[in-house]
Amino acid sequence: MFKTKIRKVGNSAAITISADMLAVLGVNEGDTVYVTRSDDNSLKIHAHDPAVPDALSKAEVVMDESHTMLQELSLR
Repeated sequence: MFKTKIRKVGNSAAITISADMLAVLGVNEGDTVYVTRSDDNSLKIHAHDPAVPDALSKAEVVMDESHTMLQELSLR
């Protein structure tokens, strides 16, 4: 577990992410991170958009189901 403080920055509030936290996330200063709310109202920080793997998985299902049609369309 990591501990950090909430600080005022202009009209907003910010948390400081330590070098250790950045390393765990695999991100660097200036990178974009995504924050999602869990069912228990906690927040999770993600290095990559958590919706992308789900969308790619669903697209793969559609492509598998429609393989023949997509192959025919690609030849036109």
